[in-house]
Amino acid sequence: MKSAVLLSALGLAVSAAAASGPTVYLIRHGEKPDDGNGLSAAGLQRAQCLRTVFGASSSYNIGYIMVMTPKSDGKRQRPLDTVQPLATDLGLTVDTSCDRDDESCVKDVVDGYSGSGNILLCWEHDELTNIAEKLGADNVEDYPDDSFNLIWTQPYDYSKITSITSENCPGLDN
Repeated sequence: MKSAVLLSALGLAVSAAAASGPTVYLIRHGEKPDDGNGLSAAGLQRAQCLRTVFGASSSYNIGYIMVMTPKSDGKRQRPLDTVQPLATDLGLTVDTSCDRDDESCVKDVVDGYSGSGNILLCWEHDELTNIAEKLGADNVEDYPDDSFNLIWTQPYDYSKITSITSENCPGLDN
């Protein structure tokens, strides 16, 4: 009898684990220069700060990083430039397989992810709302035009953004 109860409990634990998935964290790329592509000095500083915010010793447990596909002319490069130092620290390759406006592609990648750890998405702010909604959130507001520091937390089953916090990068975020 005890073994049947133990097997039943084990089965429930396995079912619960199979029914869960990673948390998705959504952030905006770092600050941009007044003219041109790439990151400004503040954006480069933010990219360095994210190494601590999401790094191996953080509680975020990032196992996968995705950004929109950069263009060959340097446009849409900011998200990749923002997370590349972090990815290098974590030994991860940044996934650039989805175009900026292809939230269905992002959803497919998130739904198909079977690795360990959580997912960090770094995108253009205007598209973050669409991505969060496509993943399933029904409580999303537009990412503010004047903010570069917000972390949206969207845990599995992705039906809600459960928190919005600051990256708290010294000298950049109030």
